[in-house]
This record gives sequence, structure tokens and C-alpha cells, in this order.
Amino acid sequence: MSNNRTVAISGRSGCGNTTVSTLVAQALGFRMINYTFRSLADDIGISFEELCRRAEQDDAYDRMLDSRQVELAQEGDCVLGSRLAIWLLKDAGLTVYLDASLHTRAERIMNREGNDFHRKLEETRERDRRDTARYLRIYGIDTSDYGFADLVIDTDLCDQYEAASSIADAWRQKFGSLHAPVK
Repeated sequence: MSNNRTVAISGRSGCGNTTVSTLVAQALGFRMINYTFRSLADDIGISFEELCRRAEQDDAYDRMLDSRQVELAQEGDCVLGSRLAIWLLKDAGLTVYLDASLHTRAERIMNREGNDFHRKLEETRERDRRDTARYLRIYGIDTSDYGFADLVIDTDLCDQYEAASSIADAWRQKFGSLHAPVK
């Protein structure tokens, strides 16, 4: 089944995936799918940190997460925001990669979760390293190779509303829409 009525949005932690994906879904009148490791941890009754530790030892957790995301997106008329969305749904109607510097991402995560900036910077750097190695090992996906995405947005240079507007505009240019623009 083609996912041409799906917007796939990817980016590393702190790039604005959740916020931007939510705004795009609202603008296009689509369902928002943001099934993450946090969602999976809640579903199976363990902490996010514990799930991350287990996932480093057992690829079944990544495969569960990713297959659930694809399953949820199969109905179309949705925005899938996830680390691997653009790789998992290459036939999506629009693929978008959100990019931002490590510094910006760590600052956003600190603002969201609290803690010391330098600690968040190191945690974010380490998470990037672990995620990159895991996706390469499990799927052969190099998440630094996103040049095939229909749209790449540097979220250092724009806020969440500008990013979402750019994505919704790209969708409308490609497919047309009666839905209202992002406000």
C-alpha cells in the first residue's frame, strides 16, 4: 500500500520533531503519529531509561517500535514524526528531515527537561552516537544520509511555526489542500 497521503518527518532529538509534526498534522487535518520509545516504554510498563538500556542489548525493541509506527501510518492521512520515519516510509507523499546543531538541540532538551546545559550537551552527543550505531547495525541505515528527503529544514534558522508552515506549504504545492495554513 502506498503511503502517499503520509508526511514523514525525521530528525535527531531536540530538532523539533514532535512539535513540528503536531503543527503540520493540525494544518493538514491529518492524524499525528508520534509513537516513540517513550510510548513503547509506557505500553510495556518500564521506564524510558530502562527501555533504552534494553534496546542497546536487544534489537527487538527497535523492531517493535518501528513496525508499530509503520502499521499506524498505513492508513494514510497522517504525519509520522520519528527518528527513522523518512527511512521507514520512503514512499510517503512528503519526506522531511529537520536538522539543528548539537548546541541548539541540547539547549532545547535542557529547556524541556531541565538540568545543566553541559550535561545535556554530553547526554545528547552520547545519545546521537548510540542511536547512529544502533540504526546502522539493525537496519543498515546511516542517519547522516538524509539527502533523499524531499525537504531539509535547518531548525537553527527558524522556529517551529516557520518549519511547520514550510512543510504544509510543500505538501499543498505537491498535492493541493483545502486545509487552513499553520498559525
